[in-house]
Amino acid sequence: MYYLKHTLMLTTPVMSAPKPPAGHFNVLFFASASSFTGKDHEALPATMPLSKLFAELENRYPGIKAKILDSCLVTVNLDYVDLPGEEGAEDTMIQEADEVAIIPPVSSG
Repeated sequence: MYYLKHTLMLTTPVMSAPKPPAGHFNVLFFASASSFTGKDHEALPATMPLSKLFAELENRYPGIKAKILDSCLVTVNLDYVDLPGEEGAEDTMIQEADEVAIIPPVSSG
């Protein structure tokens, strides 16, 4: 699957999560990721590499890696980032107050 990697351009209203507590960052869950977790956002302790975030989410929500994370897009502060394990990808470090969005594939018909 091919994805364009560029700054996310917003043309529609965006889900907004409350500001995370000090020393934390927010993870936003969209579509099937929200259904899978039963949440639309969650605050996690900063800092951590994206690869550790995926491991942490799998620990909290067993099965999310295979069902959601292996085929999702991820943004950090509205910029698309390479996923852990992609060829040439550097592990993105998530910092305090960052906003990470988990965006599963969507289709229409």
